[in-house]
Amino acid sequence: MESPNRSRPIRAAGGKSLKAQNSFLANAHEQIEIIENGQTGDFALVPFQQKLEQSHLYPLKPAQIEIFQVNIGKMCNQTCRHCHVDAGPDREEIMTKETMQQCIGVLKINPQLKIVDLTGGAPEMNPNFRWFLEEIKKLDKQVIVRCNLTIILANKKYHDLPEFYKLHQIEVVSSLPFYTQDRTDKQRGNGVFEQSIKALQLLNEVGYGKENTGLILNLVYNAAGAFLPPSQPSLQKEYKQALMERYGIAFNNLFTITNMPISRYLDYLLTSGHYETYMEKLVNAYNPVAAANVMCRNTISIGWDGYLYDCDFNQMLDLKVDIASTHISQFNIEGLNGRKIIIGQHCYGCTAGSGSSCGGAVA
Repeated sequence: MESPNRSRPIRAAGGKSLKAQNSFLANAHEQIEIIENGQTGDFALVPFQQKLEQSHLYPLKPAQIEIFQVNIGKMCNQTCRHCHVDAGPDREEIMTKETMQQCIGVLKINPQLKIVDLTGGAPEMNPNFRWFLEEIKKLDKQVIVRCNLTIILANKKYHDLPEFYKLHQIEVVSSLPFYTQDRTDKQRGNGVFEQSIKALQLLNEVGYGKENTGLILNLVYNAAGAFLPPSQPSLQKEYKQALMERYGIAFNNLFTITNMPISRYLDYLLTSGHYETYMEKLVNAYNPVAAANVMCRNTISIGWDGYLYDCDFNQMLDLKVDIASTHISQFNIEGLNGRKIIIGQHCYGCTAGSGSSCGGAVA
């Protein structure tokens, strides 16, 4: 494996990753035990399967897989409080070029995989990121990159990312927890808001977020506490007005994403004493329309090591797909389209209220 790119880390909101702290929550099985049974083992919630049965959605099956979401590494220049990946500067797991080549091979022979969604960590920190992206674009796929914005300013080698993205007509999706400094820095780290604003202005300068350019810039909102996101359309209106008036920033869409009770956000819920009330909120807000439109029905998630998962959240809980071929080297589209999606109590996070996905609300 090549030596990964290093960049100046943002002073993290949460310090080291859970893995570096040797936290018990760095273990996926420990997380699942708490999510399913609570801290003391006697916290009973309505099983998610029961809700699906009442909605005539069990077993949950794929519609047709169209989105190929690839996590190319857990290394990141930030350590955000809510991160379900537990990414950070101290994480060294990155996808090898060999695994990337296997992904490209799969994309070549599966034209129904129309969208490739590259995520991390900061995906740009993988030394083969640009090569991988260029090879995917040769296949005439729509490519989304989940850029944390601050990576653009973290090191000179990343300063040309806006131009690089424009050259390849990449859709950029970036997290901005709020349009004020205090709430953003509290969640993502000191200085993140200021650098995020500068990065957004650089993206705007090359045409991102502007009308009639075709350069899509979408932002992501994550709640800062133990509550559900507000209405996506109304919050988008607030964001657009505030960012334009204060900083002259334009963007296309705002995605509201519900925080999943996984990894660092689970740690926050437990240490703040909000775990049980938050889970009850999710259960009480279950929406069958959102359940019918969950992202795992049209998305397959590929881990940095090439293993396959129903979604990015199952990936972080090490819940591999329920078929015999669980690795990208054995990719079987027919088997994946016919599989039973693995569910758990964490799935309430995607089905509460207006629902939640990597593309925002679904209902």
